[in-house]
Amino acid sequence: MWVLYLVGIKIYGLLISILSPFNDKAKKWVLGRRGLLRRIAREVSTDTQSIWFHFASLGEFEQGRPVLEAIRSRLPDTPIVITFYSPSGYEIRKNTPLADHVFYLPEDTPANAKALIRLINPSLAIFTKYEFWPFYFRALASQDIPLYLISAIFRPDQLFFKPYGGFFRKTLRCVTHFFTQNKDSLVLLAQLGFTNASLTGDTRFDRVVALPQTRKHIPQIESFAKESPLLVAGSTWPADEELLSHLHRRFPDWKIIIAPHEIHEEHLRSIEKLFPDAIRFSKHSQSADHPLPIAGHRLPPTVLIIDNIGMLSSLYAYGQIAYIGGGFGVGIHNTLEAAAYGIPVIFGSNYQKFQEAKDLLTNGGGFSVRDADELIAVFENLLIDSLRKHAGQIAGRYVQEHAGATAIILRLLIEKEFGGYTVGQ
Repeated sequence: MWVLYLVGIKIYGLLISILSPFNDKAKKWVLGRRGLLRRIAREVSTDTQSIWFHFASLGEFEQGRPVLEAIRSRLPDTPIVITFYSPSGYEIRKNTPLADHVFYLPEDTPANAKALIRLINPSLAIFTKYEFWPFYFRALASQDIPLYLISAIFRPDQLFFKPYGGFFRKTLRCVTHFFTQNKDSLVLLAQLGFTNASLTGDTRFDRVVALPQTRKHIPQIESFAKESPLLVAGSTWPADEELLSHLHRRFPDWKIIIAPHEIHEEHLRSIEKLFPDAIRFSKHSQSADHPLPIAGHRLPPTVLIIDNIGMLSSLYAYGQIAYIGGGFGVGIHNTLEAAAYGIPVIFGSNYQKFQEAKDLLTNGGGFSVRDADELIAVFENLLIDSLRKHAGQIAGRYVQEHAGATAIILRLLIEKEFGGYTVGQ
């Protein structure tokens, strides 16, 4: 099985290379790994042991950030190395002050795993959610380097639980301890004989619970949001934007902020075709200090397209309802950032892999839609102030009640690995 896995890794890398001239994300994936080990050898000293954090992308970085911040604050003199698999994480957080070094993760091969671990010399490694890299895990285990998985979540349909998943079950044996998001994950691990697991919850709650107090105040958004109710649509894809265009035509009195998941020019133009009265944030920023309407618009624009990255978690503060994209593709994006502000959350039908979405749906703080008609129907119900506010209160309370995973992890992790540091230090 390991031969098939290695062949798959090589084929995937080849396909990305073929796509790279035509796809910006693929190009960054390839260029970021070119000469990577030589770069790491130049920049990282092997004389001092580091702590290694690995994240798949930006979402997992934000998920693991509370633990990263806690360790950084308690061990300020210990080098921290972060690796990312995806350009969406690396390109945005490559200069984070929370790490001494940030790199792409080299492809998961035996040679790369051995070389990387030798170069960064970790005293322990912390991976987030469901990042399972067999050769890296085995290389860590072979050198008795502790490996922790935080905010871990398991599902019965994963390869670990299939009759033919022996290769991947062996990978799990390399993990020192699993910190799981839910009880179901504990049960699934126990079925495989793993008792080195604790129910801690999802560290994302600790990240988002403070957003209402720490968010950025954005004058241009305040200017846009004046005098009209506002829907904030975050991390949208074309299928989401198509639904939102129907909603916009049905409820023209509502303003909409669209923060697309990808902000390349082709995507931005496709959104502008759906919303002819839309204006981009970059253009609105140039005119926000002047009375609307903005030049080129006979009427004040009611749709604002965010054409930069990094604002979304603060945008929800200005909305009465949130729509989260991705639910008509591989899966919805972060619902918790919106829920933290105490507003109801709407998302598409592909949410089953996300515990927080299922919980919000069950409790009444979230709503799933399959098409434009269902979106309009849900929206009509939420126009009733009492129903909208009640749903928002449920969403906000859900976030508050589920915070605290980081403190539990610190008690179990920091004290064990670093000889007596306590949560309060």
